[in-house]
Amino acid sequence: MIESFAEVILPLPLYDRFTYRIPDELVSVVKPGIRVIVQFGARKFYSGLVYSVSDKAPDGVDIKLVEAVIDDNEVIFPVNFELWQWISDYYMAPMGDVMKAALPSALKLESTSTLYPGPVSESMPLTPEEVEILQRVREKPIPIKELQMKSGGLFPLRSLRKMIEEQLISVEEEIDEKYHEKTRTVYRLHALYDKEEPWNLMMASLKWAPKQAGLLSHFKTLLQFGSFDGQKGIAREKLLVNGRFSDNTIRELVKKGILIQDEEILSRLTTDMPEQADINLLNKDQMEAIAQIRAQLSDKRVVLLHGVTASGKTEIYIHLIEEACRQNKQVLYLVPEIALTPQIVHRLRKIFGNRVLVYHSKMSDAERVEVWNRVLEHSSGRNPEAQVILGARSAVFLPMTNPGLIIVDEEHENSYKQQDPSPRYNARDMAVVMGARHGIPVLLGSATPSFESYLNASSGKYGLVKLTKRHGSSKLPAIVIADVQDAYKRRKMKSMLTPQLYEAMVTALENREQIVLFQNRRGYSPYTECMDCGWIPMCKNCDVSLTYHKKSGWLTCHYCGYHLRMPTNCDRCHSSNIKSRGMGTEKVEDEIAALFPEARIARMDLDTTRSKHAFERMIRQFEGHKIDIVIGTQMVTKGLDIQHISLVGILNADNLLNFPDFRAHERAFQLMQQVSGRSGRREKEGKVVIQTSQKGHSVIGALVKQDYEKFFRDSMAERKIFFYPPWFRLIRIIVKHRNQSNVDNAAQFLADLLRKNVQVRVLGPEYPLIGRIQLWYTKEIWMKFSRDRKGPELKENIREAMAQVKSLPGNSGLVIQVDVDPM
Repeated sequence: MIESFAEVILPLPLYDRFTYRIPDELVSVVKPGIRVIVQFGARKFYSGLVYSVSDKAPDGVDIKLVEAVIDDNEVIFPVNFELWQWISDYYMAPMGDVMKAALPSALKLESTSTLYPGPVSESMPLTPEEVEILQRVREKPIPIKELQMKSGGLFPLRSLRKMIEEQLISVEEEIDEKYHEKTRTVYRLHALYDKEEPWNLMMASLKWAPKQAGLLSHFKTLLQFGSFDGQKGIAREKLLVNGRFSDNTIRELVKKGILIQDEEILSRLTTDMPEQADINLLNKDQMEAIAQIRAQLSDKRVVLLHGVTASGKTEIYIHLIEEACRQNKQVLYLVPEIALTPQIVHRLRKIFGNRVLVYHSKMSDAERVEVWNRVLEHSSGRNPEAQVILGARSAVFLPMTNPGLIIVDEEHENSYKQQDPSPRYNARDMAVVMGARHGIPVLLGSATPSFESYLNASSGKYGLVKLTKRHGSSKLPAIVIADVQDAYKRRKMKSMLTPQLYEAMVTALENREQIVLFQNRRGYSPYTECMDCGWIPMCKNCDVSLTYHKKSGWLTCHYCGYHLRMPTNCDRCHSSNIKSRGMGTEKVEDEIAALFPEARIARMDLDTTRSKHAFERMIRQFEGHKIDIVIGTQMVTKGLDIQHISLVGILNADNLLNFPDFRAHERAFQLMQQVSGRSGRREKEGKVVIQTSQKGHSVIGALVKQDYEKFFRDSMAERKIFFYPPWFRLIRIIVKHRNQSNVDNAAQFLADLLRKNVQVRVLGPEYPLIGRIQLWYTKEIWMKFSRDRKGPELKENIREAMAQVKSLPGNSGLVIQVDVDPM
């Protein structure tokens, strides 16, 4: 018999795929796309994905066996593997990293090393530490990781090795399935007792068991009132709900064969469905836009919909989704933030019901596996649901085989770009590649398009459709520029509010209208300072000051989580004259509450929306007019479609304008334009007050005039001079080490190698804005090259240079990361 071999991807940071021999008994079931258990290294076992099957094996290699098959059906399809390979090649990411990013964690298994008592009893003197380990293991087998945690970081590796050699303990590798279906116990009546005569005879036989007879009467009542759950029976909880009956009573009836016990599989996904509604009719502008989109998609395949805020882009999306659904196609609808999903899910489910699935990182891992499985079932024709998938960036990895349309809403958002860990992909760009591979249309939408997409659209590579008016009778908000410097000089500031913003807030609250205040910094204050000597509490692991959080009383690092109590005395001069400096959302909340004591105020930032449904609850309260003022970070710039918001205040535009990054002005324009768009979304004209000390800044001028085109042209001319995207491409190389001199030497050597071997502009190495994070010193090397430069050759040269640097003596702890098209 001809031997068969499987090429397997492992969830490890490795570029290569590994070959395993398929045992004869598994040949018929091993196929591409299923998970198998394989051994890698001396001990560890992993679930790998079968990439291909063939009868060829690599020469001169000791080939291990496939240990077991996990799946009956594929968890991924060949067309998805093609996209994975593109990600690996383009973003210079190991295929194992792509697998880790793509699959929900519960589908990635690895063995746990567990300690068991060995065959030999004590035959040598043991240290107290070894006696303690042996006692723990004899009480119950213990995973090595658990022993490591209980040892407080002082892991007894030497003692462990000695005891294993002496066979006092043994190590075994165990794999636990992480995902388990959610089930509940249900009971049904034996078919024999469906008829009246057998039922009566059976009830008469229970006259000496009144509790059993009573429970059966209760069971029959539940059946009559329609409490039969699904296909299998009545849930145990319903039978025991009033406390009259017990599990023991149920067990006796099961033992007698009167009731039959079964397990029913439940969904973990929320199934709240709003009342179904007809699809809204489009207005004249929207009908013209959708006609242009259809015409351009037949030719360009990618179209950019540039529509001002509240122009009704979502309604256009819904009409296009409905067309795709009529053709039995799937639709992938990407949004940049989880925060955007509640309102959009509600709108989509009103039209498409249970055909809509949601996929994002706030879901539990088991929920994500369930969505993944439903998409698989739809792809293989076993489930008509999972037709419309709404998700954040990770949704591009779902195993869709029959997509008809991809929508990328708010395509300009940098949250589509994965930062850490690898692969550092951009979901918007992946969507474009995915559309090309499936031969399907991709629609990008934004009120403030990214310069990359707008250049592609204005040059004819993409189609371009514009919506220049708001939907219905609503108008674009009036923008007022408030000069903070002038207000301070004239002593007109009320706390952090200029007279223009304060008076506008008073008017809005008097009219029972709602207000959004935008401050892009969470916490109470960004740093704390001794007013006598200038000492500032810093993170011990990172080169940043600690942010003060008043509610908890902690000074916290937002990079590593290090925290300490707010000091009462200066560490340097012991003065008690310590003050918090700067302004975060928590401080804004305090100050606004003091100025407007009657107003109902809520704060919307990472600290207040950590729990799973916190953001959703806050949105519902805001929609129900139970909140007058929302103070928030970037969360408030996206997706809030609430009719009573009449005023938006941007408290500190200067922070956005002065950030040291070539994209700072583009991002500042996008953020301020987007948050401005929350105002006046119905009949009444809204107002936006922008507080700044730079009222003559070009970004501020473009915002006031609502002139994206001029802002785009001016910015692009500047970027061309300095060789920045989208005219040129960038690759950022990050070099990290725990030792500062090691990172200095390695980064310099790598930069010199690149200058010598790669004919592109190489900048650096330089320390970034924060040069040390989580005890890792970091330097960056930037590479600029023309758009027509061949990428594969350049990336191969970079890989070779990286390998050469890593091979040098003393560089064993060196980490080199690559970020292609950094944001």
